[in-house]
Amino acid sequence: MGAIGELINGFGTALSPENLLYAFLGVLLGTAIGVLPGIGPAMTLALLLPLTYALPVTSALIMFAGIYYGGMYGGSTTSILLNTPGESASVVTAIEGNKMAKRGRAAQALATAAIGSFVAGTIATLLLALLGPVVARVALQVGQADFFALILLAFIAVTSVLGSSRVRGLAALGLGLTIGLVGIDATSGQQRLTFGIPELADGIDIVIVAVGLFAVGEALWTAAHLRRAPVQVIPVGTARMNREDWSRSWKPWLRGTAIGFPFGAVPAGGAEIPTFLSYVTERKLSKHPEEFGHGAIEGVAGPEATNNASAAGGLVPLLTLGLPTTATAAILLVAIQTYGIEPGPRLFDTEPVLVWGLIASLFIGNTMLLILNLPLAPLWAKLLQIPRTYLYAGILFFSALGAYAVNASPFDLFLLLAIGGLGFMMRRYGLPVLPAIIGVILGPFAEERLRTALQISNGDLGGLITPFSTVIYVLIALILLWPLVRRFLPSKARVPVLSEAAHEVEEAHSHHGLTNAVSVERHVGDEVREKPDPGVPDGR
Repeated sequence: MGAIGELINGFGTALSPENLLYAFLGVLLGTAIGVLPGIGPAMTLALLLPLTYALPVTSALIMFAGIYYGGMYGGSTTSILLNTPGESASVVTAIEGNKMAKRGRAAQALATAAIGSFVAGTIATLLLALLGPVVARVALQVGQADFFALILLAFIAVTSVLGSSRVRGLAALGLGLTIGLVGIDATSGQQRLTFGIPELADGIDIVIVAVGLFAVGEALWTAAHLRRAPVQVIPVGTARMNREDWSRSWKPWLRGTAIGFPFGAVPAGGAEIPTFLSYVTERKLSKHPEEFGHGAIEGVAGPEATNNASAAGGLVPLLTLGLPTTATAAILLVAIQTYGIEPGPRLFDTEPVLVWGLIASLFIGNTMLLILNLPLAPLWAKLLQIPRTYLYAGILFFSALGAYAVNASPFDLFLLLAIGGLGFMMRRYGLPVLPAIIGVILGPFAEERLRTALQISNGDLGGLITPFSTVIYVLIALILLWPLVRRFLPSKARVPVLSEAAHEVEEAHSHHGLTNAVSVERHVGDEVREKPDPGVPDGR
């Protein structure tokens, strides 16, 4: 049976009343979370992980996928209405979207964002359905040495994304790999980094690590900064686009899809970079370049389409190779593993009901999101008025509850606090959390693949070299050496779009109070924070 036939069967699974309910809950919660600065879908999934163990695996993942997509949708609402991105991938939307809102075109900005996200998400999900099985079949030919090279590529790429600090990324990755080493070595039976503490012999549960780094770390970071006064929501009215708006939006939607999907499918750290590339591309191709910086609708349509296409693209390596490309995808990987299922090339054959039900639910969730976002945009924006003290007190409560529910061990609560403190310090010194969480998850797999490859070759390092892995190592070398090579290139030989995108990344993230362009879990809503009291340290 081909991909289309399997997808039809997937709709049979996704359209069951139970799964429709979980899809609706997911998109509703994801959209609400997306408009709240600093929370984001990754933290939400981390909090919900321990609370969904009793659900069937397909229902749980359908709800999680709804949260993933909903978070991408919701982030645009407050970017446009309040100049406050709820999710870091929506930072670029605020550049033109808020200008449109201030010109009285908030309705049109929200409409092009919602419709563009729907169009891009639908096309990208169809590409996922068509390309996923193909990638899985190709991946079946990949050996242990090749998988090790792929994981190594993920490590290097996620710490070397355009606009970020490579040193900080590598430092964060090292922290994650160190946490992943804690426990008993599966080969020798020796304890590693347990310091004689019996509770650490089984390692640190990934749920505790995720909740600690995302939720507790973010709550502590927020508590250390000044709180904003409630903001006023710009009236929206009916989200309606005229003929000119449609004609200026449909091409950016398609171009955004073409940019976002491949970027999401490679381990490059999320949707931030492709959204900036989309913005720069639209500014260069627009017939109305004078409007950019003053509220150009193309500057909203393109990046928002890119955002959602990237989200769907990120599911390709997750399902076919078990490689997450974003923090949210990393939590989805943990969710799948908690049910004893290992994502990889055989997942489409061993769990067809799960995979195709999940893919079909993305089409349904996209439709639900379009229906929800247009009329409820003002309501979502008002969620930002919730006092931070109440919001983060609830997050800390559910964090502790979820951590305790994993093993019913009080020791896990102390461990949660320690990892939360680590998450706070990482934010304080600008270390991105994404490389750390990917290091924790993929580190043990990299070690296992490396050992297996060396055992097959009787310890010969040549066993790590295959035609496929050689290509991967060449890519790794190019990534590592590119900054050095770029210095010796004449300025005309550099790629102008990438150069300008790098400038836009630094400029916009600086404007929004960010120190790291790819930190998807940083508090991106502080760009309109009032000037701090001189007597209170900023903490940066």
